Amino acid sequence: MAFQLRSQSSPLKKQNLSPKAAKAKAARDLAYAKTPDRRAKKADDQRRHRADPKGKGMDWDHEDQHWETAARNRGNDGNGTKSESGKHYKTK
Repeated sequence: MAFQLRSQSSPLKKQNLSPKAAKAKAARDLAYAKTPDRRAKKADDQRRHRADPKGKGMDWDHEDQHWETAARNRGNDGNGTKSESGKHYKTK
C-alpha cells in the first residue's frame, strides 16, 4: 500500500495530470515566473527582507505596500486571484 501525504479531501491535493500535461504545466509556470514583472517583484521582496527583519515569515504585498501572511497575500485578501490578472504594482 502506498503512503499518501495529503488526504483525498484536502484542497491542496496534487493535480492528477498525465506526464505530458504535467511537463507542459511546469514549462508554463516557469515561463510565468520568469516574466520581467514577476522577476522585479521577487527581487523587490528579497531586498525588503534583507532590509527589514520584522518581515520574517511574511510576504510583501505589492498592492497594499506592507507585510502580510503568505496565505492572505497569495489569496488577494480573500478575493481570489482572478481580479489580479494583468495588474502591475510598484516595485523599487
